Parts: sequence; structure tokens; C-alpha cells
Amino acid sequence: MGRIVATALLLTLAGTAAAMTVGRFSAGDLTGWQEQTFRGKRKTTYSLVKDGERTVLKAQSRGSASGLVRTMSFDPKAQPWLRWSWKVAGTLTRGDEGVKGGDDYAARVYVIFPGTFFWQTRAINYIWANRLPKGASTPNPFAPRNVMMVAVESGGAGAGKWLSEERNVYEDYVRLFGEEPPRAEGVALMTDSDNTGGEATAWYGDIVLAEKRKRLCSCCMRRW
Repeated sequence: MGRIVATALLLTLAGTAAAMTVGRFSAGDLTGWQEQTFRGKRKTTYSLVKDGERTVLKAQSRGSASGLVRTMSFDPKAQPWLRWSWKVAGTLTRGDEGVKGGDDYAARVYVIFPGTFFWQTRAINYIWANRLPKGASTPNPFAPRNVMMVAVESGGAGAGKWLSEERNVYEDYVRLFGEEPPRAEGVALMTDSDNTGGEATAWYGDIVLAEKRKRLCSCCMRRW
């Protein structure tokens, strides 16, 4: 038993090596997060709430659009793995990833890559898609050259459930933009429904960046 526990512990430590905390919502901590608003748009409400026994970030949008941004610099090649958990009440029935009028999502997580000039800023937008199939990617209709959207989840089948996600930001950037990424300079969250005029509610768990992918513990066959 001692050997099994030791092995599991080593796997756990290996899977979290060189981790960088992005969001510590479970500790009731919003340090470093700044609200990003848009002219003429109502603001989405973000608040720390209890969901069961843990504290999470809740976002409520009623025809609104605003986000939370954490400015932070990291090398996506050295710390490529972005991990987070999220839950949505449902998707937006009028949401459509292909048109500006449908560019609303119950939940999305951005990784931001500034360029030398503001128009060179790029972003990967990990979305809980409305129609785009899970695993597919598409340009954002408002910024087709600079923002690529990746459907990490899609549709309402997973609504009401906490889902844990893990993406290799470095590999996604190379695949989506066809070149090596610069240093990333921020992570953002947004729940919005301004274009469709609908309503959306989402919950976000802690967010971390890590050097290595989480490993599967062979002794208990579950993800640590």
C-alpha cells in the first residue's frame, strides 16, 4: 500500500510541475483580475459564490458583454498546458459562431498574445460552443485574422455539470496561426449575450498553467 501511495504522489507531483496560478477562485481570491468593459454595452456580472463546498466565479449575462482579464507574462512553450474547470446553465439558442450577430457564448477563456502594434494582437479563444462541433476551430467573425476560436465543449448536453479542461496552448497556436507563438501576456474570461440579446450563466473554477500534462495514475486509473 505504501508503495502505491508513493507512486501516486510522484505522479501527482510530476503532473503539476512548474505550475503557475492564473485564477484562485476557490480561495476567494480575485487578485490581479481587472474588468474589461465595452463602450455602449451593459456589463456582465461576475461574483465569487459557493457552489457546493467550493468557491467559484459566477458570471451572469443578460444581453450584456464584459470580461475579466488577468495580465501576466508567460512562455507558452515552457508552460503550454492550460487547465480549468467550468459549468454552464445552457448554451445560447441564437448563438452562431459563423456570424457577428451570433458571436455570444455562455463561457469562454482567452489566451492573449500582444504584437508590436495593437492591431497585431492575437488570441486563442477557448469556447463552450453553441453550434460549432467539439474540437473544431474557426476564425472569430469580428477579428478573423487575429482571433481563433476553439470549441472545447459544444451544445447543451453537458450543461449543469462541472467539466475539467486541458489544452496545449503552444500546439494550438502553431496549428491555428502557422508559426511559433510570442510570449503570452494575459488570460481572460468572458460570458456574453449582447449580440443575440439572450441570457447566459456560467461558473468558472481555478485556472492554472503547467509545464507538463496531467498523467493518468495506473494504480487507480483516474486522472490526478
